[in-house]
Amino acid sequence: MCDRDGTFYRKFSRRNFLTTSTAAAAATIAIPAHLAGYLMPRPAFAATTVKATHGSGFCNMGIFLAKERELAKADGVELEFVVTPSNTEITTMFGAGLVDMSMIPYSNFLTLYDAGAPVKIVAGGGVQGCIIVAKEGIKSATDLKGKTFGTFQADTLEVLPYDYLKKAGLSFKDVDIKYLDTSPELAQAFLAGAIDAICHIEPYATQCATGRKGASILSDGTDVYGPGYSDCVLAVRTPLVEKNPAAVKAIIKALFVAQAQSEKDKEAALKDTVGKYYKTSMADAINAQAKQPLSVDQRNQTQFIIDRGVSMKELGYIKKLPDKGAFDWSILETVIAENKALYDGLKWKSA
Repeated sequence: MCDRDGTFYRKFSRRNFLTTSTAAAAATIAIPAHLAGYLMPRPAFAATTVKATHGSGFCNMGIFLAKERELAKADGVELEFVVTPSNTEITTMFGAGLVDMSMIPYSNFLTLYDAGAPVKIVAGGGVQGCIIVAKEGIKSATDLKGKTFGTFQADTLEVLPYDYLKKAGLSFKDVDIKYLDTSPELAQAFLAGAIDAICHIEPYATQCATGRKGASILSDGTDVYGPGYSDCVLAVRTPLVEKNPAAVKAIIKALFVAQAQSEKDKEAALKDTVGKYYKTSMADAINAQAKQPLSVDQRNQTQFIIDRGVSMKELGYIKKLPDKGAFDWSILETVIAENKALYDGLKWKSA
C-alpha cells in the first residue's frame, strides 16, 4: 500500500508529469529501466501480435475478455498485454511507442495528443462509472472543503471531481488533493481511513462505498455530465493504423464481440475477470457492473471528450484545446458495416 518513497501517498508535480508522461512522444524520453526491455528492434505492427496496455476498471472489461477468450484470434491477431506498475506508466509506455495501443482514460490520451504523439482514438471502452465516494459526515461538495481527496493524476478520476467542485462554485484549492498510483492503492487508502474522499472507478468505488462504515456516494458523474459519458477509450499509435489497419480492425471487432458477450452473460464475464484483473469480491463486482457498462461505439462522445479539454487545460495538463483530429472512427465504422447483426444487438452504442 505504500508508494515508492515510503509514504502512503504523495503529491505529484504536474510539471513533472508533463515532462515524463505526455512528452513520452519525443524520442529523447528516458525510459524507466524496468520498461526498457519492451523496446523492440522493429515496430510491433510488423507482426500479428498487438501489444497493449490497459487500466483496471470495468471500462477495460472488453479488452480483458478479448484477451482471455482470444476473440481476435479468428482474424489472425493475438493480443498481448504489457503490465505496468502504475497508472502513469501506462501513458508513458503508450506515448513512447513501446506498445501499439492502450485502453486509456480519455484525459490521459489528451495529454499525449497535446504533446504531439502520433495517436488516435479509434474506439471506446466503457462509459460512466467515475464515482466520488466520501466518508461519514460528508454529504455534499461544500462538506469537502478542507478534506483530503484521493485520485489519479491527469485521469478522468481527476477531471470529474474538478468539474464537480467547479459546478458547486468550489475548486481544488478548497480540498487537499492526494495523488496515488494504482486502483487497489487508492481503494485501500480510503478504506483504511487515510483519505476522506476519493474518486474511483468500478468495481473499486462500490468496494469503497460498502467497505467503510457510513460512506456515501456524492456523485456518479451523471449529475455533472448526464448519462452515457465517456470514461476510457481505445487509442492506437498512428503507425499501426497506417501499416496494419487489419490488426486494428480485428481488435475493434473483438471488443464488439466482448461487449455483446458481457451484455448477454454478465456472470460469465465476471468469472473470467474478477480475481485476475479486478481485485475485489465477486459480490461487489456484481453490484458494480451495471454502473460502468461497456460501449465500444463512442462516436456520440466525440464532443464530450473535446469539451473536457477545457478542464484539462485549466488543470495545466495541456496547452491547447483538442479537436476532431484526435479521433479516427473509420475502422470502427467499417467493423459496424460488416457486422450489422452484432452491432444491432448491442445495448450501448451511438446509433
